[in-house]
Amino acid sequence: MFDKQLQVIVLAAGKGTRMYSSKPKVLHGLAGKPLVQHVIDSAKALSAESISLVYGHGGEQVKNMLKDEELIWCEQKEQLGTGHAVQQAIEKIKDSSNVLILYGDVPLLSKETLEGLLEAKGKESIALLTANLENPTGYGRIVRNANDIVEKIVEEKDASETIREITEVNSGVMAVDGDKLKLWLSKIGNNNAQGEYYLTDLIELAVKEGETVNSFIVEDNKEIEGINNKIQLADLEREYQKRQAMILMTKGVTLRDPNRFDLRGQVEVGQDVSIDINVILEGQCVIGNNVHIAANTILKDAVIGDNVEILENCIIEKSTVSNGCNIGPFARLRPDTQLDENAKVGNFVEIKKSHIAKGSKVNHLSYIGDTEMGENVNIGAGTITCNYDGAYKHLTKIGDNAFIGSNTALVAPIEIGHGATIGAGSTLNKDAEADKLTFSRAPQKKIEGWKRPTKIK
Repeated sequence: MFDKQLQVIVLAAGKGTRMYSSKPKVLHGLAGKPLVQHVIDSAKALSAESISLVYGHGGEQVKNMLKDEELIWCEQKEQLGTGHAVQQAIEKIKDSSNVLILYGDVPLLSKETLEGLLEAKGKESIALLTANLENPTGYGRIVRNANDIVEKIVEEKDASETIREITEVNSGVMAVDGDKLKLWLSKIGNNNAQGEYYLTDLIELAVKEGETVNSFIVEDNKEIEGINNKIQLADLEREYQKRQAMILMTKGVTLRDPNRFDLRGQVEVGQDVSIDINVILEGQCVIGNNVHIAANTILKDAVIGDNVEILENCIIEKSTVSNGCNIGPFARLRPDTQLDENAKVGNFVEIKKSHIAKGSKVNHLSYIGDTEMGENVNIGAGTITCNYDGAYKHLTKIGDNAFIGSNTALVAPIEIGHGATIGAGSTLNKDAEADKLTFSRAPQKKIEGWKRPTKIK
């Protein structure tokens, strides 16, 4: 798309004092991932040749969180301003590159906006991303000459009253030729109210050398908002979620209340999907056609087939639910659970690392773990597969058409044959034969003349 190779520098060295946290600001989460991860993902979407990350406070935490990313790590030992921060990354920048400078606490910048900035730069040496704000307090102002060409940026603390009335502001995001960036960085000073090396001083240096400073005005001002405290974090979280909700509704998803829906990852959706309030989707989820998800449900890395109904207050994590299943209310599917077609999991049932075959039912108050269950099995209320001996997990196998009576404990490893019936209240630690009734109960006794104790007045 662009003539020059793109290199990205992400500034992420700030401590974030106003977050009141031991965690570096850029690691605070938005939509299920760190702020800085959103920025890195935007850079990757532009097919950047390299991404340099300038880190400082909490550097080891940042490195650990981003250990799987291919980054050039640049430490800023002293926080002496944005210009100084960029200088820490300059060694790996090529003269021939387009350099895009981003900020680790500005998570909502879109690929389209960044492409617009790079296009606006064109053949010039530098371009700025700017915005028009009703309340520009706190931002550096864009000062233009009589021909409407950018002349300089004045930080608010250094601005006169006249300049403070300007509503066009600097986002901090800019695109610069690699060779010019190196040259101008070597010339900036710290003669200002903060005693810092401002990256924005590049603009005045460029103008003095006769360069034209192009600009791209962002359409959605939320894209350039940074985060300095938990109030701003919550505000951008809701903004992000509102955008995700709008995208899903344009694809035909029915959201009962878009303000009470969270997407913290990615989701593929089919047709006629209905999602009630307070539903959270995390990780990578797939939802088929004609699926209803009731209130207060959480899906994490879940695959949901067609014609599935998930009732209220369920948690489904790293599990696969096939067509026609019915789940809940108050059911929990833990990782590595697979439900085949038309299986049913009812209220207060927990299933872990188990395969429940077609048409089988676990309706009430049961725990099924490390189990291979056949087709059309009926599990009675209060059934437990006792899979853990204190050191190892063991497998339970239940054949097709078996009937497990209520309040039964199956002590693994154990196999229940096809068509077997297990009497209610049994505790089994040996295999049960196919097509036979098996039960284990203590004899029922009565005591003549027994009286219930009473309190002495």
